[in-house]
Amino acid sequence: MTTLGGQIISEESPAISTLYQEPALIAFLGQVADLRAVTVRDPIERHVLNILHQEGDTHGAHTDDYPLALVLFLQAPDDPQDGGLLEYTPHARQLHTLDSPQARQAHHHTGDGYLLRSDTTAHRVTPLRRPGIRRAVLNFAYTTPDRQSATSVSAPLLYG
Repeated sequence: MTTLGGQIISEESPAISTLYQEPALIAFLGQVADLRAVTVRDPIERHVLNILHQEGDTHGAHTDDYPLALVLFLQAPDDPQDGGLLEYTPHARQLHTLDSPQARQAHHHTGDGYLLRSDTTAHRVTPLRRPGIRRAVLNFAYTTPDRQSATSVSAPLLYG
C-alpha cells in the first residue's frame, strides 16, 4: 500500500483541504454520527490518500485514533472477486472479531463513499487478488473537541 499524508495533500491540492474544512460538510457528518464533529489538528492525519496497486496489497486490521472516517473512492475494483473489499465489525474494537460471523464485507465502486465510526469499528481491506487493479481512497478523518490527540484513545487494541 502506498500512503500520502495530509501535509503533502494540502500543499498539492488546496481544493481537497478546502473541502475537508467545509463547515456544512462537518456539520452534516456530525449530525449523521450524532457527534460534535470537528477537524483533526494534525496535518498528517486529517486527510490521507491510500492506494492499493499491486496484487496482494491490503490495509490491515485496525481501528482509528479519531472517531469518524469519511472514505471517498477515487478508484475501486469493478468485481468484488478482485478484492479490495471493506471488512468491518460494527461496535467491536477487538480485531479478532473480523474473523467472526459478526464481520461484514462491502464492495465499493469508483465514486462511492462511506462514513465509518472508525474508532469503535474494527476494519480492514481485503488483498487485491490480481495484477493490474487499483483501489485508491481519500480518507477524511474527523474528531470531537476533546479528542485531538491520538494518545487520547483509552485502551490498547490487540489482535487475538
